[in-house]
Amino acid sequence: MEFPKQPLWTNVHVRDHAKASVPLLWSRVQVRGQIRLSCGAVLSFGLAHFVSSEFELMAEELLMSDSILKIYGALRMSVKMHLMWNSKMLIDGGADAIVATSLLEASNLVVLRESSVIHSNANLGVHGQGFLNLSGPGDTIVSIKVGPGSILRGPLENASDNDMAPRLYCEFQDCPIELLHPPEDCNVNSSLSFTLQICRVEDIIIEGIVTGSVVHFHWVRTVVVHSSGEITTSALGCTGGVGRGTVLNNGLAGGGGHGGRGGKGYYDGSFIEGGVSYGDAELPCELGSGSGNDSLAGATAGGGIIVMGSLEHSLSILSVYGSLRADGESFGEVIRKQDHSTISNIGPGGGSGGTILLFVHSIMLADSSVISTAGGHGSPSGAGGGGGGRVHFHWSDIPTGDAYQPIASVKGSINTRGGFGRGQGHTGENGTITGKACPKGLYGIFCEECPFGTFKNVSGSDRVLCHSCPADELPSRAIYVDIRGGVTDRPCPYKCISERYHMPHCSTALEELVYTFGGPWFFGLILLGLLILLALVLSVARMKYVGGDELPALMPAHRGSQIDHSFPFLESLNEVLETNRTEESQSHVHRMYFMGSNTFTEPWHLPHVPPTQLIEIVYEDAFERFVDEINDLAAYQWWEGSIYSILSILAYPLAWSWLQQCRKRKLQQLREFVRSEYDHSCLRSCRSRALYEGLKVAATADQMLAYVDFFLGGDEKIGDLPLRLYQRFPISLVFGGDGSYMAPFSLQSDNILTNLMNQCVPPTMWYRLVAGLNSQLRLVRYGHLKLTFGHVISWLETHVNPTIIAYGVRVDLAWFQPTSSGYCQYGLVVSATSNENVQYWTEGQDRYFPSMEQLSWSGASRGDSGGRPGASEYLRIFGGILHAKNLQTLKMRRAICYPFSLIVCNTKPVGHQDLVGLLVSILLLGDFSLVLLTLLQMYSISLLDFVLVFFILPFAIFLPFPAGISALFSHGRRQSAGLARVYALWNITSLINVITAFVCGFLHYWSHSSRKHMSIQSWNFSMDESEWWMLPSGLVVCKIIQARLIDFHVANQEIQDHSLYSTDPDVFWQS
Repeated sequence: MEFPKQPLWTNVHVRDHAKASVPLLWSRVQVRGQIRLSCGAVLSFGLAHFVSSEFELMAEELLMSDSILKIYGALRMSVKMHLMWNSKMLIDGGADAIVATSLLEASNLVVLRESSVIHSNANLGVHGQGFLNLSGPGDTIVSIKVGPGSILRGPLENASDNDMAPRLYCEFQDCPIELLHPPEDCNVNSSLSFTLQICRVEDIIIEGIVTGSVVHFHWVRTVVVHSSGEITTSALGCTGGVGRGTVLNNGLAGGGGHGGRGGKGYYDGSFIEGGVSYGDAELPCELGSGSGNDSLAGATAGGGIIVMGSLEHSLSILSVYGSLRADGESFGEVIRKQDHSTISNIGPGGGSGGTILLFVHSIMLADSSVISTAGGHGSPSGAGGGGGGRVHFHWSDIPTGDAYQPIASVKGSINTRGGFGRGQGHTGENGTITGKACPKGLYGIFCEECPFGTFKNVSGSDRVLCHSCPADELPSRAIYVDIRGGVTDRPCPYKCISERYHMPHCSTALEELVYTFGGPWFFGLILLGLLILLALVLSVARMKYVGGDELPALMPAHRGSQIDHSFPFLESLNEVLETNRTEESQSHVHRMYFMGSNTFTEPWHLPHVPPTQLIEIVYEDAFERFVDEINDLAAYQWWEGSIYSILSILAYPLAWSWLQQCRKRKLQQLREFVRSEYDHSCLRSCRSRALYEGLKVAATADQMLAYVDFFLGGDEKIGDLPLRLYQRFPISLVFGGDGSYMAPFSLQSDNILTNLMNQCVPPTMWYRLVAGLNSQLRLVRYGHLKLTFGHVISWLETHVNPTIIAYGVRVDLAWFQPTSSGYCQYGLVVSATSNENVQYWTEGQDRYFPSMEQLSWSGASRGDSGGRPGASEYLRIFGGILHAKNLQTLKMRRAICYPFSLIVCNTKPVGHQDLVGLLVSILLLGDFSLVLLTLLQMYSISLLDFVLVFFILPFAIFLPFPAGISALFSHGRRQSAGLARVYALWNITSLINVITAFVCGFLHYWSHSSRKHMSIQSWNFSMDESEWWMLPSGLVVCKIIQARLIDFHVANQEIQDHSLYSTDPDVFWQS
């Protein structure tokens, strides 16, 4: 039949076993609509005996169902839709190279179902822009989507002699130009080496098998090989080839060579050479070589070639879950496949692996994926194994720098091993796996970033090109970092191990500060000079601010004044001069001391039994009620003690301040109660009860010792009251304080006591005695009472008693009845002596005090005592006298803070107040500077260490500075001494924070001592070096020296007259 050109047929239907033939050499078949073949129909073009014809088939649709389309020659088909259902398209190209290529073009859709076949024994190309789908077992075609079980093969397996065999370039080592630069129009012609080419397709999904000798994917965007899919050219290479193995007459041969040499065969005591290695590993494009020759039935073939992309057009993504194989053939595989017969053990070696050349942008190999160009195995009689093939990744665009992204994810296996030799034959050499030369910073087949601590400044893929960064360029506190695209040059990028270190040397803030000023020595000198300068400015400002309030170190007494100016008794003496309350001393009956130290665990309390001196002026029942009310009022609430306990743990100076406030408030409450709230009902005097004047509560300045004074109302009917002083002997004078640093022992001589003692001792002598005694009591330390009380007893025996005994009195150190908790008070016992040569004190000797009777103390002691208790009874009441013999029996309790008492203690004055103040200022500023540097050091170690040092005792490490400034700039010696003691307390408390810093530094040094660090300086403040201890240790030394200077400062403030410590009694009394 013949198809007309004008007008065109609309549709052509061939069905029901009809046969139609177009026996022309050259023909064009074109219809407007569709060509349909169905129900056993056959349509043929050309002549079977003359296959040099060429036919064009143009239609909208070509639909085939259970039919056959035969073409003798070449076919040029152009349709929009091509559907095949259990049909065949058979193309017989013959041997004419001119018409050997057929092209099938479907612009929209090609579908092959139910074992449909497109068969060509010549070159075949399939073009299209739509969708090509092969599904169902037995479908074979140049494919885009190959479903499970489908096969896309070229050339055909087991092709007959009449079929056109593929032209393989086995004897050439040069790459055909079409492999590297294929034509862009994808036109297949006889000069190309491909047996299967897929061109101009967006996506290829392979779930079946794609096979051929030379398989090429060109102008393809993505290729996905699923786990059931495979692209293979295994055993489809050359039987001979450049690397063929040497063959003996009996057919035994060495293995074929390619990427690696073929394994040697062994026969009759000699080796048979394997094939040589050939080709270029950096851009391979050769077929694998076989072993044997075509005349041998068991000759093996090498692997073929798989090429994806080209130099100009690379694949965007290759994803492999299945396999890509170009393995060499093992001996016996082809024969077993053909007829499953048993073959002789004597035969050639294994074929060499082929080539897999991938022009890709990125690749992903899944866990079970395989890329293989392995060599085949030799025959059992001693043939050699085939050499491995070549795999090359030619990356199209390797991103560098900040644009770098990994171009490969490889979890599967890449195999180029040589085949095994059998018998005594040798195994073939392994093939090669190469990649395109990587740019700077990247290395390896897949152009990965060079490892940490290495750099690469040349192109190439070798690992040895990633050179180690010089060790002297990495600071001690730095680690190398991974930068995008790898390190391309020195210096290698790094980062500090913590954000607290600063680039470029990873220095701490402290080190940056130190080396900004020229290093530690220059920094130390500059800091010292600055501290001295600031201290001088501070001292000048201090003298201008408080200089008018301070007396000179030694002030001479004015003429006519016998007043001693020694602190703390100057103000008490002024009270005597300004408010001469003689009437109080004349009506005074007895002073009753509170027991206890006015603390939360030992509050003040009075004994319920009135002393003998008060029996005649009080009602005992009312007195007991009065004591109960006083004791209840003097007790503290539980929450007050709880606050004190909490503050003692957090910051003891605050606890001390809280205790002093509570003591002051408690004393005020007792005074107000006795003065205005209590009705004085315990007193027998009606006048005292009416005027509320018979009782008065007072306390020492440290508020640790309180007492109640009892006075006569004037209407008592007792003639011998009040008793004269000599009638009251022996009397007790209890010390205030407890011997601690904050509250040293002292004897407070108020108006009443002073006027009473003036009855037997001249006032100037009494003032001097009290001042000297207090200067000695300052040196008594609570934890060393045995030693320091011994000095006081010695001083009383050498300085006081030998002088005042002339007046018929003596004083002794004594202890008084302890409380139930063991707290014991200390004081003096003043008693009379039996000296007949007694001096008498009269008004003319001192105009400030009233006249006294000239009495013989010995006669008074022998006369009637007027109802006063005897000496033995009195001793039983107060406790006992301390002397050198029984002093060692004292029981001392040491508190938990006892070690700190070894650092701060009350000392003798040293004078030179201005110099001491200057040194204190220097150390105060130095302490503050060292604190800041230490905190910087701790922050450099870790934030946790910084927080521990700063908050182990909250802010205690900073507070000595404001406390010191407050003490230096305070008005008045008494206030200055009190604030200086608080300053010393903060200073010693902050040692806890400093010790914490020392421990943190030691732990950090110990944990990092195994690390080796390079030091760019000869000496530095690095916390990773052995100098970590210097700042905490310097701060400890500074605080200890500071504590001693504060002690000297306090002593200078409290003691102005240094003769109080004179070892010569005459000098002491004459000053």
